[in-house]
Order: sequence, then structure tokens, then C-alpha cells
Amino acid sequence: MTPALRWLFAIQLVSMGAMEMSGPFWPLHFRALESLSPQTLAWASGIAYAGPMVTAMCFTPWWGRFGDRVGHKPMILRALLALAATQCWIALADSVALILCIRLVQGALAGFIAAAQAYGTTLVSRQERAILMTRLQVATAIGSVAGPVAGGWLFDVQGFRTVNLTAAAVCLACAVVAAFVLPAVSGFRSAPAAGKASQSPVLHGVMGGLLSGIVLVQAGKMMPQSFFGLYADDVLHLSRQATGWCYGATALGLCLAAPFWGKRFDRLGRQQVLRQVEWICWACVGIVALQALARGIELVLLVRLMWGICLAALLPVFYGLLSREAGSGEQGMVLGAGNSAAKAGALVGAGLGGVMLAWVPVEHMFWPVAGVYGVSAIGIRLIRSRRPVVPAKAGT
Repeated sequence: MTPALRWLFAIQLVSMGAMEMSGPFWPLHFRALESLSPQTLAWASGIAYAGPMVTAMCFTPWWGRFGDRVGHKPMILRALLALAATQCWIALADSVALILCIRLVQGALAGFIAAAQAYGTTLVSRQERAILMTRLQVATAIGSVAGPVAGGWLFDVQGFRTVNLTAAAVCLACAVVAAFVLPAVSGFRSAPAAGKASQSPVLHGVMGGLLSGIVLVQAGKMMPQSFFGLYADDVLHLSRQATGWCYGATALGLCLAAPFWGKRFDRLGRQQVLRQVEWICWACVGIVALQALARGIELVLLVRLMWGICLAALLPVFYGLLSREAGSGEQGMVLGAGNSAAKAGALVGAGLGGVMLAWVPVEHMFWPVAGVYGVSAIGIRLIRSRRPVVPAKAGT
């Protein structure tokens, strides 16, 4: 790995860890900030998590195209400065409504991960891009482990305002470091000629099913985001720091298991991979059901670590299948569609979590999550049973 890539990895790890510091605690902060009904709190929590994803889906492609013209290093700096400014603004905000508006602005202005990926591709050869994406995903996963733990400790000691001010300071420091250590490279890429886009038959028969699978598994992953802070406080009676450990245990399991699953599935065909992914979804049903029953901190940590190990075999594997099935000229289009499907699944999951929190007692909230994984397993079985539709060749 070149020095520039090492710095990019470190900057992504630290900055994304800073942004995860507040992740588990939005419902608790809203409840402390204002007197809200359970239904209003549920909707506010759902918007806090889902809102930035909606605005990011709308604006990130535009920032990417702008980066192609001006270079991707300026987009990294812009995103880090935007994160620092909005986290500072959130720390000073004194109403739930204002915080939700800032979160929407944050999603629209950020787009750091996409900018870092685009910048990284200018530093490596085409053959090394898959390794690059894996390393950047690992950086995000490590940040997701460390961020909630640090955030829980700060929340206990200094309060939620300090959590956000610290995140703002870290993102600002990352922007300063990036400005000096990352070399400036051109982000321009020539676009394919109009009408020349590849039309691989594989995409017609397989891509839709794989994208549907991404939406399903990502929905199951994101549902607990809207209620886990309340669940840990009201049901498990955990400290803020213990909540951070539980929150990060899932990301830790994903980070530890990803190399194993990648090597295992790399040797298998698509149908074999999907068969094993189906069984992993059924394993998630059992693991999430055990989470619904667990009360001791030791068992909760173990269950969430196991869940992360299973998650490592889901979304990254679907990305790998999409990349494997597509031709070399279709990688950007296919993986871009995969990322869009992941955001859509995250929105569905966060929305479902918020809606269910308004109607289901918090102590029973993990049972609907287990149901989503059951639906995912059935959906993957249907995907496996579909045969690709190969268009007839011209003149036949």
C-alpha cells in the first residue's frame, strides 16, 4: 500500500469513527431534549437515521460528477469540512426539529465515502480496485467499532453536546491532514460513447435478483438502528458506554469475518454462494431471536458479535457477485446500482424500525427484525430458483 493509500485509509477510519460516535444515542438525546410522545419520538428517531440517507442518495451522484471535473481531493476536503460544520451546528442546536433539519443538510453536503472511493481509484490500477474497496470498507467497519465506544464514554462523562463537538473537531483535523498529505490527482475520466453501453445478458437475468437481495439484507441490518439505544436503556439497563460496546460488537464481527467469507465464496459459483447465503439468513433469524431473549451483557455482546459475523457474508458477498457477473465495462454501473440498492434497503430498514417502534413495545422490537431475515431467506430462495433470461441473438 502506498503512503497516500495509508493516509486515505487512516482518514476514513478516524472520520467515520467520529461520525459513528453519536449513532446509538439519538433517541436518548431527543427524549432528554424535549418531552415527546412515544409516537413522536419514534418518528423523530426514524428521520434522524433515514433523513441523511435520503438526501445523500439525491446529492452524492451530483458531487461525484462534480469531482470528475474538479478532482476528488477537493471533494474529500469539502465533505470533511461539511461534516465538521454540521456536527458543530448539531451540538449548538436546542430543538429536535432543528437537529433533524441539520441532519438532512448533513446528508446532502457530505458524501465522504463516495469521494474517498473515487479518489482512491486514481491511485491504483484497475486490477487493484477491488482490493482498494475492501480496505476502505474495513476502515469504515473499524471506525464503526471504535466510534460508538468512544461516544458512549463521552456521553456518560460529558453529555451528548460534547460527543458532537468532539466529532466536529476530529473531522476538521482530518480535513487539515488530508489537505497536506494526500497528493492532488485529476478526477477526470472519459465517458463512454453514447449508445455504446454494454448490454450483458447476465444483467438482464441476474442483476434484479441480486439487487433485491441487497435491499432485503440491508433492511434487516438497519432496522435496529432506530430503537437499539432505547432498548439498551429501557430493557437491558446498560450504561451509555456498554451500549456503545454492544453497538460496535456487530461491526467488529463483520470486520473480523469478512476475509474468511471472501476467500470461501471466491471459490464457489453463484448458485452455491446464494444457497449458503440463504442458510446464513436463517442463522440470522435464530441469532436475532436470541437477541430478543438475552438480558445479560455478556450474552448480548456475544449475540451481536455473531450477528456481525453473519452480516459479513451478506452485503459484501452480494457486491462480489454483482462484480463477478458483470463484464469489465459494466463494473461502475453495476456496483453503483448495488450501492443505491444498499441505501434503499437501509432506508426501508430504518423506516420499518421507526414505524414498528411506534406500535410495538420496545422489549419486543427484535422479533420483527427476525421476521425480516426470514423474508430475506425466502427471497434468496426465489432468486436462486430464477433462471437468467438471455436475449436472443440478432438474426435468430
